[in-house]
This record gives sequence, structure tokens and C-alpha cells, in this order.
Amino acid sequence: MSWAGVIGSPIEHSLSPLLHRAAWDSVGVGSDWTYRTIEVTKETLPSFLSSLDSGCLGLSVTMPCKQDIMSLIDVCDPLAQAVGSVNTVVPSSGVLTGFNTDVHGIVMAIDQARARRGCDAPHSAVILGSGATAASSLAALGTLGITHTTVIARRFGGPGSIVVAAMRLGVEIDQVLFADHERVMREIASADILISTLPAHIDDDIAKQLSPSTDQCLLDVIYSPRDTQLVQAYEANGACVAYGVEMLLHQAHLQVQLMTGKNADVEAMRQVIPQ
Repeated sequence: MSWAGVIGSPIEHSLSPLLHRAAWDSVGVGSDWTYRTIEVTKETLPSFLSSLDSGCLGLSVTMPCKQDIMSLIDVCDPLAQAVGSVNTVVPSSGVLTGFNTDVHGIVMAIDQARARRGCDAPHSAVILGSGATAASSLAALGTLGITHTTVIARRFGGPGSIVVAAMRLGVEIDQVLFADHERVMREIASADILISTLPAHIDDDIAKQLSPSTDQCLLDVIYSPRDTQLVQAYEANGACVAYGVEMLLHQAHLQVQLMTGKNADVEAMRQVIPQ
């Protein structure tokens, strides 16, 4: 039987099965396939990949495997190589190719939210965090025409960091440590777009001190809970909000296209997202 699946750890609360099943049904794949949720850690990733059978149509890859998987597959798409993470693997004739659809998801989530509000073209942005999703955010901001990005993190460096991604993408970033609280607040207050890639509640203290203007936009990549402290701060001030679940939706939509060659029904996918 043909199958696709999502791998990572922990994986039991992933929305990927709901989104992918709705998407694959919408493109008429039929009933002779299944979508699996598979617990895979960094340690078990090599053996898992070596045991893939010919029925595998594609894999959605989540943490902690997005970076480690790059050295274990045959080919990496140039964008995935540049940002330093893979969230999609498509087998073809025994060759495993890795892609990054997070960038697309971020672009779509922000672009559509700003379009609904009629916002002017953005020029500056702040990213909270410096890991894999932050690197994808940096690439997405370039697509959106951002010319100046400040990255705020507890520390910088490491092979999978946003600093390395910035060099690969050929862009310059300003690096600010969270310890420099006054500058952190100043940078966020002046940014057209704020993207938080931090785990839940890490940025709650920052959120409580914000008074964003109506033409500023937030993307908090967390989708559960949807109403994070940052989201509440931006909504309370009438600012533009792009929700993390929209990023998840659009990155999954592109995943299905890569795996099937077909364009799934985005609205059918959106309808299965828990409210």
C-alpha cells in the first residue's frame, strides 16, 4: 500500500495527518493509501530512512529531525540547502530529495494577512529566535521584499544557526541579544513585521510591554495555543496578525504538491483545522 507520513518527536499532537488526509482526498488519490504518524528521534533517524519501503510517497519532517536529515538524504533543494533545514522528503526512483516548504508557508501567511488589511509594502522586520524556523523566516522575508532584518536571540552561532543561513542567502542581519532589553523593545516597536519562532510563553514578558500600531504585522509560528500573549497584544491594538496555523496550512499544501504533483484544495484543508 502507498503511504506518506510525518516524522519527528514528539509527534502525537501534529496536525499534519488531518491536513494531508484532507489534501490528498481533494486531489483524488483514492483509498489505497494511508498517512502515518511516526515517532522518529535524531538517534533513530538513520535506521528509519534506511528502512523506507517503495510504497512511501513522501515525508513531512518536523523537529528534531529537520537539520540532521540533510546529511542522510541524497539531494537537497537549493532553498533547503540555503536555510539549513528540510521539512519535506520526496522519494523518486530510490533517490530521496529534501525540500523546505516552511519558507512558502511563512510568505503566504504574512502576505495574505497583510493583503486583507491593505497594509503598505513592508521594509523592516524582526525575528525572535535563531534556529531552523528563524532561518526559514529570513528567507521568507527576502521574498516579501524586506531590506532590513534584526534577529533577537539568547545566543548566536552553531552550524544550523540563522547566522550561517544569512551568509548562504547573501543577506545581512543585525544581531541583538535578549539581554539588551531596551534595544529589543526599540527594534520590535519600529519593525513592520515581527516573526516569533520561540516556544510557547518564552516571549510573554515582551508581549505585555508592546503597543503595536495598526500597520504592524505579527506572525507567531505557534499554532497551539493560537492566542499567544503576542497575538493578544497585537489584536488588542488593532494590528495585523498572521496566525501560525496559516503557515502550517500553506507549507502542507506545497508538500502535497511536491509529493503528488497535484494542487490540493486549500479550503478543504482549512476546514479540518480544529477551532
